[in-house]
This record gives sequence, C-alpha cells and structure tokens, in this order.
Amino acid sequence: MPETTAQTIERVGLIPVLRARNAAQAHAVVKAMIAGGVTVVEVTMTVPGAIDVLKDLKREYAGDLLLGSGTVTTAEQAEATIEAGAEFVVSPSFHPAVVAKTRALGKLSIPGALTPTEVITAWNAGADYVKIFPCSAMGGASYLKSLLAPFPHLKLIPTGGVTLQTAESFLRAGARALGVGSDLVNLAAVDAGTPETITETARAYLHVLAQFRNQPAT
Repeated sequence: MPETTAQTIERVGLIPVLRARNAAQAHAVVKAMIAGGVTVVEVTMTVPGAIDVLKDLKREYAGDLLLGSGTVTTAEQAEATIEAGAEFVVSPSFHPAVVAKTRALGKLSIPGALTPTEVITAWNAGADYVKIFPCSAMGGASYLKSLLAPFPHLKLIPTGGVTLQTAESFLRAGARALGVGSDLVNLAAVDAGTPETITETARAYLHVLAQFRNQPAT
C-alpha cells in the first residue's frame, strides 16, 4: 500500500522551502536535494512561474518526489497548484478558504499560525498540520514545546530558524517535521556551481533525524 502524504512527510521529516529566483535554479536545487536523499519539496508561489515549475518537477520526478506548494493565500492558488501536482498546500498564515479548498480536493493542508489562539483555530478548521511561523522569532524550540503543553494532540511543523544546529532541539520539543529554508535550500551554492553543498547538507539533516529517532525513549 503506498504511503500517504502525511506518512511521507513524517518519514522524511523535512519540508525544504524553495524560494528560487528562476526555474533553472529551482531544478538544480531539487536535483541536489534528491541526491542527498530528501524527497519532499515545497515550491512557493514567490518563485517566478511557480505553477510551471510544479508541473515540470511532477513530470520529471513522477513518484520519486513529494511536491507541495507554499505561500498560498487564496483558494484559487490552492486549486491551481494542486492541479499542477502539489500534494500538500502550505501558507504562512491561516486562510480558512485555502484549508477548505485543499481538503475538498483531497490534499494535505498546512496553514501557518503563531499564537495559541491562531494555532488551535487553524487546527479546528481542518488543518492536517500547523506550520509555526516564524518560530525562531518567538523563542524557537522552547516556544514549540510551550504550545504543545496544553495541546499535545497538535501536529506542528516549525519553520523559520531551523538549522542543522537547532534541528534536534525542535524534534525534541515535539515537531512532526521541520520546515527548512536557506540552510538547506542554498541558492548561493547553485549560483556558485557547487550544488554538492546542498546534497551534503541534505544528508546531514537526515543523519540528525536518524540519530534522534534511534535514541531510546527516556
């Protein structure tokens, strides 16, 4: 039986946030990440021609890459990105119409929220996960842990401030997966002609995740 989108996200443990300046850069980053074992990517609507990038990645990698769309703020954008191949839809903030449209189309919804009220409102509206953004600005892993204290059933994905150095602390605090930006999605490495830097970082993140999961429960 094939994995569900949620199972893939939690198994890989990472949602790299792709904010490339052009399609060529986007493709180079994705290729380098896949070489390092990371098979999930969120293509944000801020990428020029984001819909076409999604379509091209879907065609190129078929079942080998779990595609999502990011910075989605309208139901129309959600529908267009899903038609282009997105299996999950991420927003920086909570938009009830985006959550409703994503769920109606049978895909995974990950709205953004920050305060306890926002987080529980997004969850009660049908979010599959809630992206805590910008998490680092509120104290990082300690803030995530504080949110989960009264709401242990929530599935939270911290984004903003996740690095190789902080990844384990976020996992320890209860993150279901990590939203990772420029620390992994290294556009400068592509521009410099050293995409292997991204591949190595991808492997390093997966190593942190594997080590954390292999620790005996305390």
